[in-house]
Amino acid sequence: MRSIPLAIVWEMYTRGKWQLLGALLAGNLLPALLLTALQLQGALDSEDRSIITIQVTMVLIYAIAIIGLNLLTGFNGQLSLGHAAFYAIGAYTAAIMMNSFGVSYFWTLPAAAVICFMFGFLFGLPALRLDGVYLALATFALSVATPQILKIHIFEQWTGGVQGLVIAKPDAPLGLPLTQDQWLYFFTLAVTIIMYVAATNLIRTRTGRAMMAIRDNPLAARSMGINNPIYKAVTFGVSGLYTGIAGTLGAIVVQFVAPDSFTIYLSVAFLVGLVVGGVGWLPGAFFGAAFILFVPNVAEHFSQGLSGAVYGLMLIVLMLVMPGGFAGAVRIVSSFLKKPSV
Repeated sequence: MRSIPLAIVWEMYTRGKWQLLGALLAGNLLPALLLTALQLQGALDSEDRSIITIQVTMVLIYAIAIIGLNLLTGFNGQLSLGHAAFYAIGAYTAAIMMNSFGVSYFWTLPAAAVICFMFGFLFGLPALRLDGVYLALATFALSVATPQILKIHIFEQWTGGVQGLVIAKPDAPLGLPLTQDQWLYFFTLAVTIIMYVAATNLIRTRTGRAMMAIRDNPLAARSMGINNPIYKAVTFGVSGLYTGIAGTLGAIVVQFVAPDSFTIYLSVAFLVGLVVGGVGWLPGAFFGAAFILFVPNVAEHFSQGLSGAVYGLMLIVLMLVMPGGFAGAVRIVSSFLKKPSV
């Protein structure tokens, strides 16, 4: 007989009804619960609690950026190595608006969303002639050029040049009994849930089906009346929007932005998080974000001099064990649970 209750629960999860809850628990809330347990036991002082809270918040922020990259690469088939540029635009939008104009941190999110969408859309239009590795090379050039542009002297009064900008961390509103880091964690969690639900709904709409049709067969999509250039440019814009919002939140949490914080290595980290989590599987963004944030620290714990080699070895082992990332592991477990028991 089949294990019907367990199979039904797993089927509901893999179809998306419980994906957000499961991903948040595995990638974010479980570390938060562990932090709470350690606090109750007195194992952490206030500084350690603050550091861990920031790290858990950064998992959510990176997850938003990886979701944006997944919409572009996993659901539309466009490979990008330039998302550090969108992250930088979002971060500097927040820093400039808060420092130069005194705008509340809350309003920097929609502003960064609009600016990064427009930038992504406009960049996507000339890039429509490119595909595959050639598009990846164009986005690579964007990622390499962005830190240098931010250092240009004429922009220094806005960007702070090489020294960057310091941002004041906001307090919890309405007199809530939360520290600044705790408030930003809950604020980021709320934004993450909204962005995840929006992405899930997007891929289920006509626009999402058109995006996936272009990914699977551009010629067939065109023959069905889909305007490939417009949909690809819009997808680039939406992907930039997600990454820009992540950059805004990241700047507020870290309290500092500088050009050298947004190099090509950040773009590669986002791509690694996408592959580890699973291309074309939205909940994998949380697993991928946790991987790119915590695993390098674990590798450095083993060997500071060879941390890069240890990190690379761990990544190779993970890909050998789970070729499809965490999404592949979920599919394997799902197929196993669906098999009838003897």
